[in-house]
Amino acid sequence: MKALRKYLDKIKPNFQEGGKFSKLKSTFGAFESFFFVPDKVTTKGAHIRDNMDMKRNMTAVIIALLPALFFGMWNTGSFHYQSLGENPGFWSEFFYGLGQVFPIIVVSYVSGLFLEFLFAQIRKEEVNEGFLVTGLLIPMIVPVDVPLWMVAVATMFAVLIGKEVFGGTGMNIVNPALLARAFLFFAYPSKMSGDKVWIAGMGDPETKIVDGFSGATPLADLANTGSTHYSIADQFFGFIPGAIGETSTLCILIGAVILIWTGVASWKIMISGVAGLLLTGLLINACGESAYTQVPFWQHLILGGFAFGIVFMATDPVTAAQTETGKWIYGFLIGAMVLLVRVINPAFPEGVMLAILFGNICAPLIDHIIIRQNIKRRLKRAKTN
Repeated sequence: MKALRKYLDKIKPNFQEGGKFSKLKSTFGAFESFFFVPDKVTTKGAHIRDNMDMKRNMTAVIIALLPALFFGMWNTGSFHYQSLGENPGFWSEFFYGLGQVFPIIVVSYVSGLFLEFLFAQIRKEEVNEGFLVTGLLIPMIVPVDVPLWMVAVATMFAVLIGKEVFGGTGMNIVNPALLARAFLFFAYPSKMSGDKVWIAGMGDPETKIVDGFSGATPLADLANTGSTHYSIADQFFGFIPGAIGETSTLCILIGAVILIWTGVASWKIMISGVAGLLLTGLLINACGESAYTQVPFWQHLILGGFAFGIVFMATDPVTAAQTETGKWIYGFLIGAMVLLVRVINPAFPEGVMLAILFGNICAPLIDHIIIRQNIKRRLKRAKTN
């Protein structure tokens, strides 16, 4: 690394103002920041800085995502071979899954970073590290059989419409990764829903699927028939079909511990989101009559993408509520909306994506109301004193 540092220091003047490659200053800065911690610090003013910066935050989130990602790779291979009636062993399943998932990750990063670099050059700004997380989140919330060109289109749409038109990272009002999934869901619904899309290779007409094998997720089974053959243990540990990174609640909980321990994500949003889902589930169990409304309220915690969404998406510090009281309200709203969309509206058996996007839109209003109430309370206290 010392040799790399010396080489970057040697060529760095070429990318500064007046250098022959000064127009690529943003691009050079992005690569330098990727390999080394930025040397910029606050030198004046009343602001106090701790040891956290954007790069460290993004690194913590990526590390927290790895357990769910690696499990998703193995799970992809496992269900592929199950659909063929084969059992080649752990490593064969993992490497098959790696071969299916890795191209999606590459396409996501290449297409998204292309626009990130382009806009940084146009605006003559630094390339922000924010897409390092978004570029990994997008592949983890899509089916493994989604065509790569759709991933590229959705990623570029999310970066362009979800971020850059608002001013770039930190200015977006909705989570870009969820916006990419919403784009895919509404633009190409046949590739984002159905019973077989979640299993690698099942869409190939030449693939010989064993008799009786179904690629439907437990959530799809419950929504359609009111029952599923997957056990509670299978649903918790993740031995079920689903989006690449969303199946294992256990791996997601490991990621949640990492995020809370590092102080990157808000535990208040996670806890209130769970509370909102459980209380709404209790109400639906008490009032509902269909088989789907009688699914135990607690089971929704391990179904679909709720765990992944409330840990990694709802806690996005840019699009979530900023006030401490607002975080409780914001998380509770998302948890309640998940059940309302998932169970009451038969057109969207998942619900997490729409619930979090709705929460993102409401977050500024929630913070505004909380701040106004705090101001009124302080003014009232000042008058009485």
